Amino acid sequence: MDWKSEWKPLAAILAIFGVVYFLPVGSARFDNALLEGLSLARWYAREHVVLCLVPAFFIAGAISVFVRQEAVMKYLGEGASPWIAYPVASVSGTILAVCSCTVLPLFGGIYRRGAGLGPATAFLYSGPAINVLAIILTARVLGMEMGMARAVGAVVFSVVIGMAMHLMFREPRDTAVPASAAPVPGGAPDGRPLWQTASYFAVLVGILVFANWGAPSGAGGFFGAVYSAKWVITGILSATLAVQLVRWHQVAWGRVLAASLPVVSLAAAFPGHPVLPFSAGVLGLSAVTSTDRGEAREWFAASWEFAKQILPLLLFGVLVSGALLGRPGHEGLIPTAWVASAVGGNSVGANLFASVVGAFMYFATLTEVPILQGLIGSGMGKGPALALLLAGPALSLPSMLVIRSILGTKKTAVYVLLVVVMATVSGLIYGAWF
Repeated sequence: MDWKSEWKPLAAILAIFGVVYFLPVGSARFDNALLEGLSLARWYAREHVVLCLVPAFFIAGAISVFVRQEAVMKYLGEGASPWIAYPVASVSGTILAVCSCTVLPLFGGIYRRGAGLGPATAFLYSGPAINVLAIILTARVLGMEMGMARAVGAVVFSVVIGMAMHLMFREPRDTAVPASAAPVPGGAPDGRPLWQTASYFAVLVGILVFANWGAPSGAGGFFGAVYSAKWVITGILSATLAVQLVRWHQVAWGRVLAASLPVVSLAAAFPGHPVLPFSAGVLGLSAVTSTDRGEAREWFAASWEFAKQILPLLLFGVLVSGALLGRPGHEGLIPTAWVASAVGGNSVGANLFASVVGAFMYFATLTEVPILQGLIGSGMGKGPALALLLAGPALSLPSMLVIRSILGTKKTAVYVLLVVVMATVSGLIYGAWF
């Protein structure tokens, strides 16, 4: 046996054995960290996979199949005017109330379709960072100046980070479309009117937005009215999607009707559990599109590719993130008292620590605001609070794993470093002013 070629497997086996052998099973903090990791993963699976990620996968697949590559290259490609590409990418998050994980399939879709690295990473940051609901909630709970600082900082961040990524990685990239994501030869994408494609994506994005519309802090008002009608609106949009499948994608109406019957039945039988009919709708849409012989099948194939690539990494990352940092109000391996004590004042260390913790911790959409409210009450400085707001929603350990699978290790590391450094500097400036 040639031990020169076998030392790496031996070292890996010994390392794994050593870790398992010395696991502090029985320690209260370790056992609680395992429970927190599993609890966060279960919560994520229940609250985000069906309502957030699955619609995002279908939108990403639709981008890959139904959006012409020439259009993406024109507005977001390497040769596109930066005066068009970056404003479009940087404000895109205003209509998407998504978290750092849900935006990943959409980012993967436009990047694979030919978007330049700069505009694509600007969109990657802006998606979870610049949504109207989060900024309004920040202003109402944490103060108008914090809300304005978050809005301005997020827009500036997305542009600066995108341009920095473009300048640092100027090598040409292969913009060829994978076979699974290519339009059907001779199919409708090349001849379909623009208004049809636009309305099709408006329906898909509408389903994603309204299905995840959160409860407002107070009763009444516009947001309260929308929240009370969110499932009615989602149902209308879903019915519109069914009509579009029949009229524009030539899917047999009998198959669409058969897939709709379980949705209607579950909605009538369980009016207080809207996730059940929504899940039935997802399964029905999957069945109809996967067995279709036309472009709808290509849509499902592209969506499935994104799901296979992204979902396992996200669930693993959420599990690790929960074990290390716990859930809001619950501790993981790292005590929350350490975090609170490390982010007081407005020092470089406090802002950097807040940025790093925010970058690795998972925040569901809008949950960062009550978390910060509690930390500020425990002595967190305003500068570190803004740093966490700018780094946290846009990044997380799960999202880093997925971004690496799309961009590679080097580009991912630079992207994360840019977010952390800019969040730290922004926190220092804001803390000095306020």
